Amino acid sequence: MRFLVLLIVLAFPVLDVLVTLRFARWTGIPALAWFVASAAAGMLLLRHERIGFRARTLAALRGDQPLMRGLLDSGRKVLAALMLILPGIVSDLIALVLLLLPINVGSPFAPAPAGIGGAYRGRNHDAIDGDYRRVE
Repeated sequence: MRFLVLLIVLAFPVLDVLVTLRFARWTGIPALAWFVASAAAGMLLLRHERIGFRARTLAALRGDQPLMRGLLDSGRKVLAALMLILPGIVSDLIALVLLLLPINVGSPFAPAPAGIGGAYRGRNHDAIDGDYRRVE
């Protein structure tokens, strides 16, 4: 069983490159252009997700959004970035499917979690300050 999994893991990149070479010959676009473009897109996505993960984790610690939602979304994007960095069309298609999955698409009217101590922290942190006086 272990050898079968090892064979699949080692054969996937080789078959992916072969499919990419055939696709490049069919379209007339050089295979190196496919490899460089997908690797660049994967690196950009990975760099962007590194910054976004930090912001989502801090928002979860403040209580603005749930922790697991940010972790799941970041894990999905990192896996898609790694699949884009791998050479090949098949891995790029898997990465695009991962990015297009409607996971963590929250409703704008979904209830936001309360922070520590039960204080509600909504999306709008602006407050209007003023004096109150009853006129009779």
